[in-house]
Amino acid sequence: MSLRKILVPFGTRPEVIKLAPVVAALRAHGHTVIAVDTGQHTDAVMAGDVQRDLGLTPDIRLTLPTGGNRLGAVLEGADQVLSDSHVDLVLALGDTHTVPAYALAARAAGVPFAHLEAGLRSFNPRSLEEVNRRVAAAVAQLHFAPTGRAAGFLAEEGVDADRIFIVGNPVIDALRQRGISPVPPADRTGVLVTAHRATNVDDPERLRRLIDVVARLADIGPVRFPIHPRTGARLAEFGLAERLASVSGVTCEDPLPYDDLLRELALSRVVVTDSGGLQEEASYLGVPVVVLRRSTPRWEGVETGTSVLTGITSDEEADRAVAAAHRLSQPLMLAHIAALPCPYGDGNTGTRVADLLADPAVEALLRLDEPDYTDGPLPWALA
Repeated sequence: MSLRKILVPFGTRPEVIKLAPVVAALRAHGHTVIAVDTGQHTDAVMAGDVQRDLGLTPDIRLTLPTGGNRLGAVLEGADQVLSDSHVDLVLALGDTHTVPAYALAARAAGVPFAHLEAGLRSFNPRSLEEVNRRVAAAVAQLHFAPTGRAAGFLAEEGVDADRIFIVGNPVIDALRQRGISPVPPADRTGVLVTAHRATNVDDPERLRRLIDVVARLADIGPVRFPIHPRTGARLAEFGLAERLASVSGVTCEDPLPYDDLLRELALSRVVVTDSGGLQEEASYLGVPVVVLRRSTPRWEGVETGTSVLTGITSDEEADRAVAAAHRLSQPLMLAHIAALPCPYGDGNTGTRVADLLADPAVEALLRLDEPDYTDGPLPWALA
């Protein structure tokens, strides 16, 4: 068994939620973990509170400057952390700026990099998250894919099969550890709405259209709308906050603590969201999803019919979102979706990752040896 010293960076609430059970499993297995808060989220509910609630206390806490080049600041912090910390491996999750920053810093420091939640692809060339995922794939020595579909995307891109491991998504670990269970469809009511992506909330026309969608969702039942800080800022900037507040049947509030959000999700007939993580959590809880995007990295829900894709770039798309929410929230559809297995994992991702990183067979995959083609076949002749 090989025990490692692992640097685990995280910068946002979803990363904390998903990495908390992985870090716990790594430490329980005997690995040494240096947890780094990269400073991407400063709001207490979005970062500090969830760290405390999930038991992921950073060993290193960085602060980013307000304004300016935040990606550059994250990368600068990553370089400094890698310079100060002598680790065997960097393990990062997902697709925020933290991921490519620490991947590139690891490569510069000669430290192997492993990517958790690897292989997700939205195929959206305008998505910064898509770019971040592809940078991670180009750098990683180990690719921990959540599903067979994600592993397949990596293989199609030329990643060696022996470097791809299907481990599930650790958000299911988090759900099981929090003790949140599915609620029978007959006991559910209303709609949960979340929206925070720049493509939806930074455009005043789309934000107005979102408010219209939220108002029409109240026909299904009470609507609960926790307002992300970015969304709240744009509502105020565009003069739309009062318009949303005046909609009857809709409760607008600050972001919910994680457990409260999960309980609200479990009790909802349908969730309407542009979040990635909520698509996975809803699947585990058997709740249908209307995804306010034209593409998604979580194709498994679309394939099984538990998720419907629709943007809000036009009135027609907004109508489609409302119609989809009504259809998915019907009793027969709710019962069908509640009975489907969750495709995103079984709650044992952290343990699988800890076991794999302790496997001596992985050692060869982590070596960053300089190749020698001075006296032999050229690289393309080896394929």
